[in-house]
Amino acid sequence: MRAKLEVFATVLGFIGLIGTVVVTAIPMWRVSAFIGANIIVMEELWEGLWMNCYRQADIKMQCKVYDSLLILPPELQAARGLMCVSIVLVVISLSVTGCGTKKSSCCDDDMKSKNITIALGGSLYLLSCLTTLIPVSWVGHTVIRNFYNTQVMDSQKRELGEALFLGWATSGILLIAGIIFLFSYCKRSSKEEEPSTEMSLMAGKDGLKANSVYLERTPSSFYKQQEYV
Repeated sequence: MRAKLEVFATVLGFIGLIGTVVVTAIPMWRVSAFIGANIIVMEELWEGLWMNCYRQADIKMQCKVYDSLLILPPELQAARGLMCVSIVLVVISLSVTGCGTKKSSCCDDDMKSKNITIALGGSLYLLSCLTTLIPVSWVGHTVIRNFYNTQVMDSQKRELGEALFLGWATSGILLIAGIIFLFSYCKRSSKEEEPSTEMSLMAGKDGLKANSVYLERTPSSFYKQQEYV
């Protein structure tokens, strides 16, 4: 059962890796808000970490890479770095936990080394969850705050893009994967401690037997005299 959980967590790790790459790449972090009585909208704006895209009616989408990093707001600048760190962490977590699973041939049969690697991989999954959750939540908070800010013009207001919802789902998947691997580590370590305690009890009994002195009864001289009588 534990081996199946580890395989399931590894699959979740692959899904989390795909999710972080997609969230980092797609330009739908912030989308234009349709505010006002005009129902017909001729233009839609998408803003991402690397480019912004314009989609007009009956015209193909046109995307343009940002000319400079400095023109981006602070939350998008931080999101760039954190999402790249998250991708690297998920790749490392997959490699480390792949070596620590029971079905892996790495580390031979050294369960202690496998336990250390699987605990390290689970911790990295939790760290990658944070590096994904923080930028997504930061951008989402900024979008909601500006949307309800009366001092911001309607043309500058944005709505939550699909990338934010996908980022929240991806961080949840990474969280579940990390918890499963740490749970597997706790179960393994507890099972390793049980035989060691039994061995220590057996060793203690053997020591008591070795230290005990066997006293042999020898017949006394008075008993020998009574035999003659």
